[in-house]
Amino acid sequence: MTFTTIENTIHTLDTATIAEERKQILDKLTGYIQQKVDQKEAINLNFICTHNSRRSHLGQIWAQTLANFYKIENLKAYSGGTEATAVFPKIVETMKNQGFQVEVIEEGKNPLYAIYFDEDSDPVICFSKVYDDIDNPESDFAAIMTCDSANEGCPFIPGANQRVAVTYEDPKNSDGTPQQDEVYRLKSLEIATELKYVFSQIK
Repeated sequence: MTFTTIENTIHTLDTATIAEERKQILDKLTGYIQQKVDQKEAINLNFICTHNSRRSHLGQIWAQTLANFYKIENLKAYSGGTEATAVFPKIVETMKNQGFQVEVIEEGKNPLYAIYFDEDSDPVICFSKVYDDIDNPESDFAAIMTCDSANEGCPFIPGANQRVAVTYEDPKNSDGTPQQDEVYRLKSLEIATELKYVFSQIK
C-alpha cells in the first residue's frame, strides 16, 4: 500500500489542468509504456537532465511511485545526467514533506538515498550519475529528457529505443529566495500530475 499521504496527493492531482499540446507530448510516453505492457516486456524509463540533481530525480521517484499505484508491473525508473553532481538537498526535503520516507545510505559529496513510497516495495535509489552509468540500462529504454539543455546537447542517447522531450522549468531559479519551498513543492506536483496522466491511461 502506498503511504497514505502520498496516496491522498495522487488522488488530488488534476490531470485536466494539463494543456492539450502538452498531453500530445506525454502521449508518446504513454504509447511506449502501453506497447511494452501489451508485449509483456520490461519497461525501463531513464529520466535525463544536465546535472541529475533536481527534475530528473523527481521524474524517477514519481514514475516508480505511480507505476506501483496503478499496478504496472515490471517497470523500473532510472535517472541520469550529462554530468554527475549531487541530489540537491531541497529535493530530498520536498519528498519528505510530501510523505516519502528517506534513508541516507551513504553520505559525502554525492549522497546515496533510498526513497520509500510504501512499506512493501523496493525503494527508489537516488544519487547523481551520468545517464549511461553502470546502474542504468544500456539498451531497450525510453530516454525522457527533463531539461532543455540536456535535450539540445544530447540529440542521440545510445541504447534508447524511444526518446521523449518532457522538459520542465528549473526550480533552481528559486534557490535562495523566499519562494524556494513553494517552487519546489509545485514542481514536484507538476511532474507528478503529468506522470499520473501517463500512467492512469495504461490498460
